[in-house]
Amino acid sequence: MRSQQHPPFASEHEAARWWLANVYAGDDAVQLSPRAVVTGMVIGGVMSVSNLYVGLKTGWGLGVTITACIIAFAVFRFLENVVPAWRDRPFTVLENYTMSSAASAAGYMSSAGLVSAIPALYMTTGRMLAWWEIGLWLAALSMLGVFMAIPLKRRLINVDQLPFPSGIATAETLRSMHSEGGEAVAKARSLFGAATLGALVAAGRDLVAAIPAAAAWALPAEMPLGPGAFARDLLAKYTIGIEGSLIMVAAGAIMGMRVAASMLVGSVIFYGVVGPILVTRGIAQPGYRGIVSWVLWPATAMMVTSGLLSFALKWRTVLRAFGGLGKLVSGTADDGGDPLAHVEVPASWFIGGVLAAGTACVVLGHWLFDITWWMGILAVLVTFFLSIVAARATGETDITPIGAMGKITQLMYGVVAPQNVTTNLMTASITSGAASHAADLLTDLKSGYLLGGNPRSQTISQLFGVVAGTIVSVPAYLFVVQRAPERLGTEALPAPSAKVWAGVAELLAKGIDSLPKGALAAIAVGAAVGVALTLLEEYAPKPWRPWLPSTTGLGIAGVIPAFNAIAMFAGALVAWLFARARPRDAETFTVPVSSGLIAGESLMGVAIILGLELMRLTAP
Repeated sequence: MRSQQHPPFASEHEAARWWLANVYAGDDAVQLSPRAVVTGMVIGGVMSVSNLYVGLKTGWGLGVTITACIIAFAVFRFLENVVPAWRDRPFTVLENYTMSSAASAAGYMSSAGLVSAIPALYMTTGRMLAWWEIGLWLAALSMLGVFMAIPLKRRLINVDQLPFPSGIATAETLRSMHSEGGEAVAKARSLFGAATLGALVAAGRDLVAAIPAAAAWALPAEMPLGPGAFARDLLAKYTIGIEGSLIMVAAGAIMGMRVAASMLVGSVIFYGVVGPILVTRGIAQPGYRGIVSWVLWPATAMMVTSGLLSFALKWRTVLRAFGGLGKLVSGTADDGGDPLAHVEVPASWFIGGVLAAGTACVVLGHWLFDITWWMGILAVLVTFFLSIVAARATGETDITPIGAMGKITQLMYGVVAPQNVTTNLMTASITSGAASHAADLLTDLKSGYLLGGNPRSQTISQLFGVVAGTIVSVPAYLFVVQRAPERLGTEALPAPSAKVWAGVAELLAKGIDSLPKGALAAIAVGAAVGVALTLLEEYAPKPWRPWLPSTTGLGIAGVIPAFNAIAMFAGALVAWLFARARPRDAETFTVPVSSGLIAGESLMGVAIILGLELMRLTAP
């Protein structure tokens, strides 16, 4: 593998030529092979079931990409050892990362609405959708997200060089597994050693807790910051504590200090200052769901204004990204001297894909949910701009705020379609589902950028993954929910994300004035802070910029529990101190160890969930 270090460049074209010469594996490299795509579809389909179950239980999803890479590597390495014919054509690193794109697209299908808008529709209206209705809807909005990511790739990855921590982790994992040599062996050992530790943490927490006789010895999911009633109250009422997981710690180590510190500051503001005020005044109930129902409004406003303004300030790059659209439509497009014209996904794919998938969303929305035509078109247009925000948030923090993006659409349709709960929920599902898949593809494309892969091949693989995820996850959803739909929202199947969506839809159906007390003013403040910080980051003297808080980091802190932000800051702090003390070792081991922790805990988490569910289903 050639050097991945990115020297400073005078222009975007100069950077592109360097990438082609020093990183790109070439047009003839084996990448989009049938075995890579099929393997990704199978692994991602299986993991979509686990993510669906976890999402309905907790509102969160497990990591898919790195887990799928390790599974695929292990499977093909085994086959190469036992089947002589396979030894002559080993599973390459580019095949593996292309496989991971299909796997992640399939594995994250639950985020397209199966744990949010669709169960929320049942909770609010009592309507249980048929399998073909869910399948067509999920496929349309997921493919819309894939095509919407196409013009964002150059801005966020090639030019801005956003970290996309999971993308870096995936690339490092693949490099460690497929490389040979002393440093590669050291990285691989550190990765798999960390993976073992992550797996042990997951087993000690989830598996032991599932054994009645040993449950008292299980590692806690969250812990107070210290002994005493005060520390316990901080955790119970305001989510201020320590997370019993290493995944967020590892993500923080990859993320870096600036964003992680901003998230810590944001969590202190939202949960340490604003939260107690809200609870004391009776505006919000204690606990994460009570506080987040209020603080998500200013936090989301901050992220939306910052993301859109930041993108608008780079208008020259935006124009370049779309500059060839007119020529492509007229059939007179040329590469204009663009060195990446034969590698990057062409704008024609974006035009055709968005028109086809967007039209499908509008038609299906009108047919299935009685969403008026102009409202469906508006939802697709808004989705593109909010996908920009979600993609930038993912690139900086490794968290895709799909729930927050959905809330913006819900708020908008609370104004334009008051008292229409179905329109409110299903237009928001277009936004959240498409934004999720756009951010997922960009994360995968970050891995490909580092490994020298072809983005066209990866986009095709992503589309196959959407098909696989739809085929597998929709029957799984109906199997889990339709047998006893009354379990939704109960202790047996809490569906926390769906309950939040349903609550917002019902709230807005009563009118915008029924938002929580002070929420409108908080939205204005959050929007103003987002604009101010973005302008400072753009125009402040360069020595000041590293010390400015990340607007995305501050905003993300308002839509996740405080213990998540604390864990990320802890990981970033450890990585920063390690880099100062032993910079060479930090460059070698920080990302592999972080990647291993994420992969190990994710793998074990999936195995435990699937095993326990299988035991439950087969029990007499």
